Amino acid sequence: AHLALYRRYWSHDEENILCSQGSIASCLANLGRHDESLVLKREVFARYKALHGVSHERTIVSGANFCVSLQHQEFWDECKTLVRDQLLPAAGQSLGADHHLTLTLNLNFAGALAQSPERTRDD
Repeated sequence: AHLALYRRYWSHDEENILCSQGSIASCLANLGRHDESLVLKREVFARYKALHGVSHERTIVSGANFCVSLQHQEFWDECKTLVRDQLLPAAGQSLGADHHLTLTLNLNFAGALAQSPERTRDD
């Protein structure tokens, strides 16, 4: 209902719509509907990236949430590529190496590397 109201009366307020969609995606994941959650988190991340760029804090948070869903669905390669090529460089540059989001991304990246069955020593 919340999302429907935002879309109907405040369709210009992209931030609140994306926040509501992110909350719905989290609820779907908590209900075990991980496929639907992953689709919605992918969309939210893409829209944040288009709206603010990859270096914005909300985009990075959305990307980290998307990465956790990728790990849960065992899409290790996509998670590794997303974190290594987009999120970690952006977080390090815009937030700094000691920021909690940068550290969380490093943890997500390490988890994806460790759990990936196709990992190599070079990873």
